[in-house]
Amino acid sequence: MRAIVIDKPGGPEVLAWRQVPDPAVGPGDVLIEVTASAVNRADTLQRQGAYDPPPGASPYPGLECSGVVGAVGRDVEGFAPGDRVCALLSGGGYAERVAVPWQQVMRVPEGVELDEAAGLPEVACTVWSNVFMTARLRKGETLLVHGGASGIGTMAVQLAKAFGSRVVVTAGSPEKIARCLELGADEGIDYRREDFSERVRADVILDIMGGAYLAGNVKALETGGRLVVIGLQGGAKGELNLGALLAKRASVHATTLRARPVDEKGVIVRGVVQNVWPLVDAGAIRPVVHARVPMSDAAEAHRILEAGEHIGKILLVS
Repeated sequence: MRAIVIDKPGGPEVLAWRQVPDPAVGPGDVLIEVTASAVNRADTLQRQGAYDPPPGASPYPGLECSGVVGAVGRDVEGFAPGDRVCALLSGGGYAERVAVPWQQVMRVPEGVELDEAAGLPEVACTVWSNVFMTARLRKGETLLVHGGASGIGTMAVQLAKAFGSRVVVTAGSPEKIARCLELGADEGIDYRREDFSERVRADVILDIMGGAYLAGNVKALETGGRLVVIGLQGGAKGELNLGALLAKRASVHATTLRARPVDEKGVIVRGVVQNVWPLVDAGAIRPVVHARVPMSDAAEAHRILEAGEHIGKILLVS
């Protein structure tokens, strides 16, 4: 098969489309003939040499994909060759084929094109596990989403609104804020012009920035608020005012998804299938696709992501 190979850390130009061995299919694996993958920040970090795959994972980038089942291992039930599926991966999505544990595979929701389904697994699993499983967002509460126009942000806006929450986003331009409002956000804050911590009080904050936003996030929390940090685009270190946290009886969680054990990912995937997919089937939640780029030109897709002007997901199509 062909896959995107990273020979050495560097810029987008180090991504090369090459012949590589087919993946081995274990007894509990599903082999997917990949129709599309999607670009995530973790892929760019892996390309730069800053985020190695977990032990035993594929060395190729790509944390999600969609396609058709080509084969199943002897211990797999519920999937068969020809099924239209998408999957949460530990790596290997930038390829023509990928083998993935059956627990991380999902049937494509009704009404979703096979290629656009590649943009659902990572964002749906990230938002469900962090906003609802960890932070326990409830109906009527306020969710603050940093980077509201990102792939994760556009999913968080739609899902929180579907569950009856108020949603506030930060974004870097009027155009991005307008798109978030179209998706259902109640309020948008241009972080380049305003201090979000002066504008909003939130029960749950979904944060991709890390250190740079830590103080502001604590200030913006309501009493009993929950801050969930899922990214470090603003640095890994910040000063935490424990006094402010104590006074608000608030909590800070920091999580990752990629390195979790298969069984933990399986619990998250089942939660997504049970709670998110019906909303997708009903049209209440839709994938937001910014661009489709040939997989062989993954370098261009990385350039688009790193330019920061996109809204939603960037897909890599076979």
